[in-house]
Amino acid sequence: MTSTTEHEAPSTGEQRVELSIGGMTCASCAARVEKKLNRMDGVSASVNYATEKARISYADAVSVDDLIATVERTGYSAQPPPPPPAPEPEAPSAESGHGTADDGAESSGPEAESASPGELAALRHRFLVALVLSVPVVLLSMVPPLQFDNWQWLSLALASPVVVWGGLPFHRATWTNLRHGAATMDTLITVGTLAAFGWSLWALFLGDAGMPGMRHGFEFTLSPGSGGGTSTLYLEVAAGVTTFLLLGRCLEARAKRKSGAALRALMRLGAKDVAVLRDGREVRIPVSRLAVGDRFVVRPGETVATDGTVAEGSSALDTSMLTGEPVPVDVGEGDAVTGATVNVSGRLVVTATRVGSDTQLARMARMVEEAQSGKAAVQRLADRVSAVFVPVVLVLAAATLAGWLMATGDAAAAFTAAVAVLIIACPCALGLATPTALMVGTGRGAQLGILIKGPEVLESTRRVDTVVLDKTGTVTTGRMELHDVVAAEGVTEDELLRLAGALEDASEHPIARAIARGARERLGADAPPLPTPEGFVNLAGLGVRGRVEGRAVEVGRTPSGGLPADLAEATAAAEAAGRTAVTVSWDASVRGVLTVADTVKETSAQAVRELRALGLGPVLLTGDNRTVAEAVARDVGILDAGTASEGTVIAGVLPEDKAGEVRRLQAEGRTVAMVGDGINDAAALASADLGLAMGTGTDAAIEAGDLTLVRGDLRVAADAIRLSRRTLGTIKGNLWWAFGYNVAALPLAAAGLLNPMIAGAAMAFSSVFVVTNSLRLRRFK
Repeated sequence: MTSTTEHEAPSTGEQRVELSIGGMTCASCAARVEKKLNRMDGVSASVNYATEKARISYADAVSVDDLIATVERTGYSAQPPPPPPAPEPEAPSAESGHGTADDGAESSGPEAESASPGELAALRHRFLVALVLSVPVVLLSMVPPLQFDNWQWLSLALASPVVVWGGLPFHRATWTNLRHGAATMDTLITVGTLAAFGWSLWALFLGDAGMPGMRHGFEFTLSPGSGGGTSTLYLEVAAGVTTFLLLGRCLEARAKRKSGAALRALMRLGAKDVAVLRDGREVRIPVSRLAVGDRFVVRPGETVATDGTVAEGSSALDTSMLTGEPVPVDVGEGDAVTGATVNVSGRLVVTATRVGSDTQLARMARMVEEAQSGKAAVQRLADRVSAVFVPVVLVLAAATLAGWLMATGDAAAAFTAAVAVLIIACPCALGLATPTALMVGTGRGAQLGILIKGPEVLESTRRVDTVVLDKTGTVTTGRMELHDVVAAEGVTEDELLRLAGALEDASEHPIARAIARGARERLGADAPPLPTPEGFVNLAGLGVRGRVEGRAVEVGRTPSGGLPADLAEATAAAEAAGRTAVTVSWDASVRGVLTVADTVKETSAQAVRELRALGLGPVLLTGDNRTVAEAVARDVGILDAGTASEGTVIAGVLPEDKAGEVRRLQAEGRTVAMVGDGINDAAALASADLGLAMGTGTDAAIEAGDLTLVRGDLRVAADAIRLSRRTLGTIKGNLWWAFGYNVAALPLAAAGLLNPMIAGAAMAFSSVFVVTNSLRLRRFK
């Protein structure tokens, strides 16, 4: 999967594209690009400052070139979708062609989304040079005992390259935006630092500040009338603020890169090349050349190249990188395997069933990336504030200057307060609040086998109070298993299993398959193979009949003649427990009872406890009869012994009625989460306020869900809700800080209670704080 994709939606005639936007330096830039794109006819765009991407839907009448031209007219650059890599010729041997196709694709992958190491190094170099030059300026200006005759001229020599060369990224962006009639965060920085530098030049060359023996004090707050404007210097402000802002940009770029690390790690999991079987020999080719139906070899220690089915061999697979589950999974012939998992032991031959963008790994990465590009409702409010923030700050700075001049007549104090207002303002923190938390939260979720579709999902998890659990495949394994074996007097358990298992082995019914499989397991690997029945007959609705080793055997419903007391008691106990009782007869006599049931997953009871701890009321939803449903509900703790099941167990529901039951609960005033895995759950997942699809289920269920749980463990549902709530909490905390910082800092600066250099440090810290706070989500467990 590449970082920039385009596809057509045939049903609407609408197309989509994701462009990489260059030149954005703050949230105001992103808001401006988004506004310009959305003014185009037939275009709907969302621009993300943290990921530096624009996700755009556009009509057929609009081209990608039109979109790029609009972005460029706005003063920024846009990167069009890269063409797919050219096919490589097949490698003739195992050595040639290693990774050839991936080399071209990698440049457009997640690594390309963040600032490159070269860009980070250049930014760090600019900061270090500015730091070395500005430290003496700050010390000389702040510590009067260090001041010597003509110290101010040395300060000017040191500060000039910091302001001009060190601040060049800010000044260049300001000029670009001014040419397009726009003001951004860079405008505030440029106006503030150049005003401080220009005042200092005027004071040095035309005022009294250049006189030998001049001394300069330093205060954290303003004291009107403390000094004449012609002898006041702001070189430490111009140099110090520039250095602080460069430090902030460095830390912000590094933190943003870390926040996207999980997605980049996810994409690196895939194999680069694969050994494909061609005419009985192995030929190693790039993974991009794999086609559905190809058979490829996976040796111990190698990565499975793509999704497929095991054709030969058996082994254990390490799936932890996709599911977060540390225990290897045993696979054999006929089992499905997922690309990017690691073969732990035996040699496997796998038939490819999905390749390229259809694989589970690619779908996971796509879902994570789309979630990171979205915006929560709270972020949209922040975007609207950022769009008007800079003009408001410029007006406030002018008002501060005029107010101080009228109130005190002190030009130096008025100028200092106005510069502090310009520098303290920081819409960057507002723009980073949501996307950085989303990037880290969704990336961490992917590592744990939790895929969050978008930021709006986070809001839903906060409100949910009821969780509806589909039974089969969600709470239970969805696979019938043999549980109890009760043999009549004079019949051994092995004999009962051998005859019943042989007859049922000829049937395809799920109960028959469970009995045959259970018979083999209990008889052991050393036992002779099950015999082949003769005259096999399938009695619709009643069972099966046939001859096994000369005996007329029947397996099925309880005969009309009744059962011996001990077998009748076993049958009644099985039915009370919600299990299916099957009788085994031969030679016209009932010889035993076998009980079969869909097995409850070992972790389901713990999952229900964790969901309750989150304040969610569990409800079991199933098409099975009430006896079976209540037995399962009691096993996992949804239903307490002796209590009525009304409201907590919904049984006998047809597949098409599941969505109706969800809507009924919503009509009762509940906010409903639905957990399911089958095609028959898709409508219910879509109807619920929050849909959680088990990744082991069908594509229809996964597409309908808001959260996808990659591994089939219900405990992950609780983890997913906890992670979503934690991510939402982090976003709100970030926004509270960003709004609160500006609300508190601007009045302080306007009142003259902040020195401009201190204001610059606080402004840089606010963005770093927001990103660092988001990075705490990487430690979620």
